[in-house]
Amino acid sequence: MTTQNSAGSASFSASRSRSRGSTGAIEPVKCYHNEVAPLRTVRFNGPTQGKRTCGFFKWADEVDTVNELQFMVFERDKIISELEYEKELLEVDVKKLRKKGEELQDQVNELAMENTMKWEIVESARAYRKFVMLLCLSWVFFSFMLLTK
Repeated sequence: MTTQNSAGSASFSASRSRSRGSTGAIEPVKCYHNEVAPLRTVRFNGPTQGKRTCGFFKWADEVDTVNELQFMVFERDKIISELEYEKELLEVDVKKLRKKGEELQDQVNELAMENTMKWEIVESARAYRKFVMLLCLSWVFFSFMLLTK
């Protein structure tokens, strides 16, 4: 078996490697130390060559799967972040709406008290008018009684 470093030949034979038959350049994979990991492929014609610095490696066909999974995790985390941000915005809106609702309820209570007071004033004015009318009628009746005697 022969291994080749990514610094060497970047291309590899689809029939002689463990990849899924992809050809062309492969994105560099980073190891756990955030360094570019060497690309290793399996060859059937010799022993393993090259040295690894930290022991990290992935098969060429695992790179796409890992990248896809990392992308899916990134997308999921992005969606979660967006939803959390939207939730915070909605919570702020809910607080504003509750405050406005309380203010409107206070205004409704004030208007109800004003209407009650106005209604009482109207009722007292109506009673006063009735009283004045009865008083006038009683004077008219009294005057009529005095004149008829």
